[in-house]
Amino acid sequence: MIRKGRLSVMLIAAGLALLPPAIARSQNTTSNMDGLKLSNDQPIQIESDELQFREQEKSAIFSGNVKVVQGTTMLRSGRMVVHYRGEGTAVTSGNADIEKIDVSDTVFLSSGTQQATAEKGFFNLDTEIFVLEGDRVVLSEGQNVFVGCKLTVQMRSGEARLESCGGRVQIQLDPKSRQNN
Repeated sequence: MIRKGRLSVMLIAAGLALLPPAIARSQNTTSNMDGLKLSNDQPIQIESDELQFREQEKSAIFSGNVKVVQGTTMLRSGRMVVHYRGEGTAVTSGNADIEKIDVSDTVFLSSGTQQATAEKGFFNLDTEIFVLEGDRVVLSEGQNVFVGCKLTVQMRSGEARLESCGGRVQIQLDPKSRQNN
């Protein structure tokens, strides 16, 4: 049976900001993503083809055309697993103590004009670390494109690190995208 599920839980409440122009280093590039901020004050809407609650495993599994929207931020994936903890905590009540969120089966994240794609990712709510991984993780805003295999974002500081696939991080910058000072 297919059910559409909506669940009001704290999720990836982040915008994806453009990494400032930088020179690609041989293994990775590190920069600040000041636009990545946690937002606890906006409602979250989650839709999927199916939703399974696994109270014994303390998880909720959204599968099939998963779409999460909070403000201007949208996440799409084929599957999303919300892991929660604590006794007496129920995902169905909307007050779950969420530990971690896993997304997989092609992940697409957008906020305003910024976008990111990856094969999978996770968000650890305790450490406030957001990770996107895959053979090709692509960040873009307009014509500016950053390509690697793993993007790690420290949500508290906005610091981001894009790692290569054993080769080099690739960056393509459009000089027309620079703002006039």
